[in-house]
Amino acid sequence: MFTTVLIANRGEIALRVARTCREMGVRTVAVYSDSDEDSAVTRFADESVRIGPPASRRSYLNAAAIVTAARHAGADAVHPGYGFLSEDPDFAEICAAEGLTFIGPPASVLSGLGDKARAREIAQAAGLPVLPGSLLPVSTPEEAAKIADDIGYPVIIKAVAGGGGRGMTVVRDPRSLPRAYAEARAGANVAFGDSRVYIERFLETARHIEVQILADGQGNVLHLGERDCSIQRRRQKLIEETPAPGLPAGSADRICAAAVEAARAVGYAGAGTYEFLVDHDGDFYFMEANCRIQVEHPVTELVTGVDLVREQLRVAAGYGLSLQQEDVRPHGVAIECRVNAEDPGRGFLPTAGLLEEFVPPGGPFVRVDTHGHAGMRVTADYDSLLAKVAVWAPDRRQAIARADRALGEFRIAGRGMATTAGFLRNVLEDPLFRDAKHTTALIDDRTEAGR
Repeated sequence: MFTTVLIANRGEIALRVARTCREMGVRTVAVYSDSDEDSAVTRFADESVRIGPPASRRSYLNAAAIVTAARHAGADAVHPGYGFLSEDPDFAEICAAEGLTFIGPPASVLSGLGDKARAREIAQAAGLPVLPGSLLPVSTPEEAAKIADDIGYPVIIKAVAGGGGRGMTVVRDPRSLPRAYAEARAGANVAFGDSRVYIERFLETARHIEVQILADGQGNVLHLGERDCSIQRRRQKLIEETPAPGLPAGSADRICAAAVEAARAVGYAGAGTYEFLVDHDGDFYFMEANCRIQVEHPVTELVTGVDLVREQLRVAAGYGLSLQQEDVRPHGVAIECRVNAEDPGRGFLPTAGLLEEFVPPGGPFVRVDTHGHAGMRVTADYDSLLAKVAVWAPDRRQAIARADRALGEFRIAGRGMATTAGFLRNVLEDPLFRDAKHTTALIDDRTEAGR
């Protein structure tokens, strides 16, 4: 096993990784920007190293600074968390060249699946159904128009290097396609440094289902069930749960089996997810693969009892998986609500300020993953995620009630601060959600209608 792991991330996921490392007797090194000097993980880790100013490109996206910090601290491995450099094949190769183990899939897998257009091609070759669209990046507005005419509107333009719900533009009218295409390319270049885009048919109402997989790179691949991530606002996930409710009989089993075979076909190693859209007929289509730990991994851990970070470390260290498919026995229902520092009353505008009060909920079967604490200053430099409230219960009705109770207990106050906790409680009360008839369109439809 590794002696020292540098955690190339920040916030709740950095603290989450550090906790499992400590339980395994592995020394940890936290990196921080100037605005995170007194963060929860810098106080928890065995050592902390400054890597730059607040701007991500000069700190958490600065591969050279991170590798230098790892070498200085005597680390033998790097855990990238999610976001930032977690799916960057160049960073994985740099780590390898410097004698550092990258705790994630091989660079070759990251390169193939990180390119969303290439990932569609790989998925199709592995037998996964994909939505009609382009298998290669679209080079001109004329090519975009032809593809859209062939597959039918509405279509969605996606950044090849996108992910996490970003870099997507829906087009419903042929007249708006040229401008949308140009804006999508420009936006992709700003957000990801890569202007390439591809096009596929857009499903107005669908379920977003993802499968958690684990693999050891030696042909052993298993799944830990599916998660429903359909509660989204502008394709940003807000609430996730497992198992996915209301799917047609046998649908979840087929989706999970497809994900396992697809991961095996590319020689996957570590933790990851295969994401799908499911239409009203129960047909499913591959959307993308995420080659990292997911924000919503706590719900899977709650129903399976499997520590996904521990499995990541074991695989990266060459030990292989600690379990087989028959050992995975999910029990009960888990729901996660993302509490963001955003103001729902002002179009979900991110808020920043000093947290004067921060008291997370507790009680039976409640888990809160957070880096927040009283006295912390929330800045606008990074993602607005403040805490993840995850609950477990024997059935979905009780899980919804527990999640509502937990959100109601959360005490967050500060000058200039607003959160989405109250908004999430309203979603939990929505009849469509409670009856498991919700789709990815629920929140945007309600928001547009002023409800």
